[in-house]
Amino acid sequence: MADTRAEIGVIGGSGFYSFLEDVTEVAVDTPYGSPSDSLFLGELGGRKVAFLPRHGRNHKVPPHRINYRANLWALRSVGVRQVLGPCAVGGLRPEYGPGTLLVPDQLVDRTKTRAQTYFDGEPRPDGTVPNVVHATFADPYCPVGRSVAIKSARDHEWDAVDGGTMVVVEGPRFSTRAESRWHAAAGWSVVGMTGHPEAVLARELALCYTSIALVTDLDAGTETGEGVSHTEVMRVFGENVGRLRKVLFDAVAGLPRTEDRDCLCTGVHDGWDLGIELP
Repeated sequence: MADTRAEIGVIGGSGFYSFLEDVTEVAVDTPYGSPSDSLFLGELGGRKVAFLPRHGRNHKVPPHRINYRANLWALRSVGVRQVLGPCAVGGLRPEYGPGTLLVPDQLVDRTKTRAQTYFDGEPRPDGTVPNVVHATFADPYCPVGRSVAIKSARDHEWDAVDGGTMVVVEGPRFSTRAESRWHAAAGWSVVGMTGHPEAVLARELALCYTSIALVTDLDAGTETGEGVSHTEVMRVFGENVGRLRKVLFDAVAGLPRTEDRDCLCTGVHDGWDLGIELP
């Protein structure tokens, strides 16, 4: 019988797992519905990893319709306790041009319609009712995961930017020039569409979450011309996916064992009665 457990999750595209041998596809259901796709389980550097295509394997799910709650719940249900979240973003500063790798340490939420908590006091389909819980989120990303990701990038001669603020917009459209200039004037670093509520839901599940942001374009307000296009984003991402995959795979190997985690993420539920049982 195939092993359907994993300790590390990677939320990204099929380019991160499609070439691995002995990948096991596992369909997972959750109290919040189905995740974006099956989980694809494999072994990497002696670590058991679950890959989840954020937008589905054929990129059919737009950012604002991703079932983020199901995605994170599904990963935890197979044993995942640490998550790497690679994503494509736009640069908000001229020095963060295409090909820049940035590991953010802060996040700003500008989404509008997304369910962003498990603990809303609303009954679930199975009849259980979560309590209202207020998760600590001053530092949205795992400090250990961030350090590992930065070291992995630099080991591959990719001088990753250590820190910065990711602003997350609703999508699927790109920003207007006015919005982009506003984001840049606020001092934020990059703009994306999927980093929230992914990060906060991971925190609510006591998962270590690390975002690894690949800049594919200069956002609308930081350049002249016609602005951002999806074609250009995909072209730059495709040019860099091989490098990003190497960084991710080394980061997987460098993360601590589950039983050795001692970061802020692990104690998020201390003192709280959740009202529901986590997987």
